[in-house]
Amino acid sequence: MMYDVIIIGGGVTGCAAAAELAKYQLDVCLVEKESDVCEGTSKANSAIVHAGFDAEPDTLKAKLNVRGNAMIAELSNKLDFAFKNNGAMVLCFEKDRLTDLKKLREKGEKNGVAGLEILSGDEARAREPRLSKEVKYALYAPTSGIVCPFEMTLAFAENAYANGVEFRLSTEVTAIEKISKGWKVTTDKGEILGRYIFNCAGVYADKIAEMANAGGFRITPRKGEYMLMDKDAGETVSHTIFQLPTKMGKGVLVTPTVHGNLLVGPTAEDIDDKENTSTTAGGLAEIRAKSALSVEGLPFGKVITGFTGLRAVGDTNDFIINEGAEGFFNAAGIESPGLTSAPAIAEMLREMLSKKTDLTPKTDHIDTRKGVVHFAELSREEQNALIAKDPTYGNIVCRCETITEGEIRDAINRPLGAVTLDGVKRRTRAGMGRCQAGFCSPKTILLLAEKLGCGIGGVRKTGREEVQKDA
Repeated sequence: MMYDVIIIGGGVTGCAAAAELAKYQLDVCLVEKESDVCEGTSKANSAIVHAGFDAEPDTLKAKLNVRGNAMIAELSNKLDFAFKNNGAMVLCFEKDRLTDLKKLREKGEKNGVAGLEILSGDEARAREPRLSKEVKYALYAPTSGIVCPFEMTLAFAENAYANGVEFRLSTEVTAIEKISKGWKVTTDKGEILGRYIFNCAGVYADKIAEMANAGGFRITPRKGEYMLMDKDAGETVSHTIFQLPTKMGKGVLVTPTVHGNLLVGPTAEDIDDKENTSTTAGGLAEIRAKSALSVEGLPFGKVITGFTGLRAVGDTNDFIINEGAEGFFNAAGIESPGLTSAPAIAEMLREMLSKKTDLTPKTDHIDTRKGVVHFAELSREEQNALIAKDPTYGNIVCRCETITEGEIRDAINRPLGAVTLDGVKRRTRAGMGRCQAGFCSPKTILLLAEKLGCGIGGVRKTGREEVQKDA
């Protein structure tokens, strides 16, 4: 079969592109080397819907950030993923740096960001009482928000799947060759033919482009460590708190999450290893020291986990979105604000494709999607009705997050269902609470083994090894 488009990479950019192309009469295939979508940068980031004041004017980052920001609220409603417009503040600790804060506001205004306002330290503390007494000024950005990156990526993927996109997971691209009518993509599971390719491979986008002689750029993984605090700490701040860079560096952010936790980080370290997601004592110490500059009395005793993400940093200081070779489109270097920009990047890729081939809209396109029902968020009447319909929703598996057996079964059995513990966690939050899967893992393993037809020893936390079927 010759696909119209092969998308390489199942992160938020690739899945957003798949959902966008699924609106048209196209045969689309998404190839991802891991066993699930959202396994790379998209699963470990700050989860911020950036306003767009930081990007340099007239760059792709600026244009696509502001466009993506304007799209998120409607997408969250249609595709059923968590989003909150909580606003952001950029803190300034030195009076003589007010000029820098004003320049940041001017940059944002040039980018088209609405409502930017400079507050005095006292005005900022009136809105955020826990801010440090050292805060002299703050830039307030009302259009900033927070999102669940797992839910957002999965929402794009499931919507694309419902509209006919084929997903080939646990499939690693090993070679790419130009052929007369398009491209031949060789994988560890065989060959795939396509007229066009979208390269959305994250930290590996440079390697994928090199295979097709469509590169000329380099991606450096930028390691960022985070600390996540329990929901008891979730109301420490209500806005996302950034820092204006100081003599000590760029600083870290402090933000609530859409699920009620408190997140602090990240660090920033350029590395060579595209798989190094280790956390370090030094990195966590840096987070503690820098975040304390912003917010007083951060409850570090309530930290429940630390994690690391790798940002795909290009060598152009901007997103790399181009036609690197005939019919081969790069969407590379999608670092911050990549999460916010993803739906706008998808639009841009679709527009580039439209100049190469006719795109006919589908008349039966499904523009909505329903995510996993979150039992704990339902009213008592809704809970009772759900249990009456399916008694497994009455069995609590994850006590920390009040996740039921029904939710876990849904996460496993739905389109592009979970095949690992981490896959269940990203879809339901089972294992994301205070005990970090200490109590819910045994039951979740049994449910996965039942679905996969394997023994409990064949159930993986994450990864792409083949499931070993029982003899």
